[in-house]
Amino acid sequence: MKTIKIGIVGYGNIGRGVEKAVAAAGDMALAAVFTRRDPATVTLADSSIPVYGINAAEGLASQIDVLILCGGSAKDIPEQGPRFAKSFNIVDCYDTHAKIPEYLAAVDAAANRTAAIISTGWDPGLFSMMRLINETVLPDGKCYTFWGRGLSQGHSDALRMVEGVSNAVQYTIPIDSALESVRRGELPQLTPRQKHLRECYVALKPGADKAEVERQIKTMPDYFADYDTTVIFVDDDEILRNHKEMPHGGVVLHSGATGVNRHIMEFKLTLDSNPEFTGSVMTAYARAAYRMASEGQYGAKTVFDTPLVYLSAKDRNTLIREML
Repeated sequence: MKTIKIGIVGYGNIGRGVEKAVAAAGDMALAAVFTRRDPATVTLADSSIPVYGINAAEGLASQIDVLILCGGSAKDIPEQGPRFAKSFNIVDCYDTHAKIPEYLAAVDAAANRTAAIISTGWDPGLFSMMRLINETVLPDGKCYTFWGRGLSQGHSDALRMVEGVSNAVQYTIPIDSALESVRRGELPQLTPRQKHLRECYVALKPGADKAEVERQIKTMPDYFADYDTTVIFVDDDEILRNHKEMPHGGVVLHSGATGVNRHIMEFKLTLDSNPEFTGSVMTAYARAAYRMASEGQYGAKTVFDTPLVYLSAKDRNTLIREML
């Protein structure tokens, strides 16, 4: 069995999660990490793995089978996806749902001789698959997704991009009354604001305008503008002390009918570490990207386009025997 050589772009929380997942995979090995920081300041769990500046990546393309992009969706991945898909098979966790179609098109235009699986992780990703299955099985029904309570990496990253912010985290909180209404099969019509609250803990840089920072956060499209958002200003020490854990999770619910009979389908995740779980999902899709590229299945793909058997290190016959 060939060992799949993995590269990581970005060594933050998700990058460290991918490193753990690759180390646990018997058919993979981490070949390199690429960072925008000074490589000398980046310490990996395995000190034998080389760390390079991000602009060295293309020169090492022949040494890497799949490049996993672990940056943020606000600014990093939209630029990095099309760039690296020209030279590498890639996997990312791009999670700005409203912009996925245009991002997919940009990556597809670049991936002429590579396989690029975008928007993996758990939502988009696993939850996307469940929404498709639910609505296919019970077309006479309605699907709902609730996130949290948990720390959102993408939304926290978006907060930290606001001018004047030194550090920040964001918690997504489901509104219990809306969730229970769905579980009762009431088929409520819910706006984003009626389903979730967003709670932001923000530390400011010296001299930052608190009111302007709060305005920019609450009016940020795709992230906060459509929700009741609370901004709580704290100092950097409090964020490091009280918000270093990264739990998350959520539930996909589908309430549907077959004639007079009603049915509820529910898929739930409870995660101690959002980035480690996300890294594990991305690593499985790296295996799929490698297999697709090996078969000449080039271009941008999603979880909808990826056969489940490509995710596993086990062969098809073993999967059928053990799991079907």
